[in-house]
Amino acid sequence: MIAQTIPLADTWMHGDWGWGWMSLMMLMMVLFWGGIIVGIVWLVRSAGGAPWTHERSMSRETPLEILDRRFAEGEISEEDYRARREVLAGRRAAAGTA
Repeated sequence: MIAQTIPLADTWMHGDWGWGWMSLMMLMMVLFWGGIIVGIVWLVRSAGGAPWTHERSMSRETPLEILDRRFAEGEISEEDYRARREVLAGRRAAAGTA
């Protein structure tokens, strides 16, 4: 029984299958796995599961908005707030004239 099985397995691997078919099968395997990987990446990005893409799409706060928020949260005193606001307003006026 084993003597009959060995020639059958040997012809399957080396018989009618030439390099052309092996090359085609390797190409098809690369395309298949590439398609699977691209599909997974597309699903993750379209589902919004990537936090780094969300951060880039958010608008940035202006310096005055940051200052207002920090004052509202109590991080800085009223004196600091007024002094920094004057500096930022002065910078804005200087940028407008330049």
